[in-house]
Amino acid sequence: MTPEPVLDFPLSRRGDVLPEECTWLREKQPVARVRTLTGDQAWLVSSHALAKQVLEDERFSLKDTAAPGVPRQYALTIPPEVVNNMGNINSAGLRSAVMKSLSPRADGLVNRLRERAGEFVDALLTEGPPADLRAGFADPFSAALHCQVIGVPFTDWRRLMSGLDTAFMTSAHTFEGAGLNWYKDLGYMVERLNAPDVPPDSLLGRLGALREDRESAHLTDEMLATVAVSMFGAGAVSTSAFLSLAVLALLQHPELIGRLREHPERMGRAVDELLRWNLSIGDGLPRLALEDVRLGEVLVEKGELVLVLVEGANFDPAVFSDPERLDLDREHNPHLSFGAGRHFCPATGLGRLHAETALSVLVDRMPGLRLAVPAEQLVWRTGFIKRLPERLPVLW
Repeated sequence: MTPEPVLDFPLSRRGDVLPEECTWLREKQPVARVRTLTGDQAWLVSSHALAKQVLEDERFSLKDTAAPGVPRQYALTIPPEVVNNMGNINSAGLRSAVMKSLSPRADGLVNRLRERAGEFVDALLTEGPPADLRAGFADPFSAALHCQVIGVPFTDWRRLMSGLDTAFMTSAHTFEGAGLNWYKDLGYMVERLNAPDVPPDSLLGRLGALREDRESAHLTDEMLATVAVSMFGAGAVSTSAFLSLAVLALLQHPELIGRLREHPERMGRAVDELLRWNLSIGDGLPRLALEDVRLGEVLVEKGELVLVLVEGANFDPAVFSDPERLDLDREHNPHLSFGAGRHFCPATGLGRLHAETALSVLVDRMPGLRLAVPAEQLVWRTGFIKRLPERLPVLW
């Protein structure tokens, strides 16, 4: 007998408080039956060991979560073939071009990021407090990184970021605007792919150059542009949401801002802890069982949907000592915020560089940074793949 769902998923959308269900789930039902936004049933995995097992076991497929007729977490807002983006990149022979573009060691990247961060801080200081740190810093800084990596003009950042508000909506049903939004962004990237001023060392530059190789004759402009659209979307929304919540965590622990300002060499380890602590992922990482698999005490049957609750795994006391303490000096930190297994995020180095640069500039230039409103007054976005404050008003 299939058990009845114990709760509806997703959990709370507030990004600064660990959902109260996490501890109960991990201790009592680490593989729990839940009801998703679409009304389908899924298994929610909340312990670190079982979450890691799901992410590393290839019998749990990401690609097949987009297949027709399978249970879903929410309706697709992008074409089904884009769900398995890294798999498509590998099968099309594009991995080398993508990985070179995502390297945090690209010439001049560190200095350019620091310059951009400084420019955004200058603008905030000129505007004066209170100011919205998300709109004035987190969003444009994340967009700046990805515009440079992909090879599009930074002047287009607002147009590109606005498309993500639709692309990453979570809905029980498909809606007309999702498809139009995707093809609008795809058309933009096709145009940029063929623009004469595309930097040759950018993602679009490298992808465009592949067309000159006879072995790549099967690659169409739409296929190449799809890689750019999906990489911008996944990267920009993830880095912006993470940065917004990382700053909020520091604002709620102001003594840590001073510590990082005095010890900038600790920023790398601090970012790792903020990644563990961060609740921006919001929804479960989805996988579809390709065959019957024993998961703890539960037999997951072929065709069932499994969702990995990252915040459950990242706050598991079996792995992290005193997990509900934000410890910027934490040494053992095998968090799952970048995933694991075949779909481990390929941009981890770039993401860390983005966060380290942003936070270093902020704690150095704005040491008195603090919330301008009570934390409980922050407005959290609903119906979105990430936990995200609509605004992050600050003083300094």
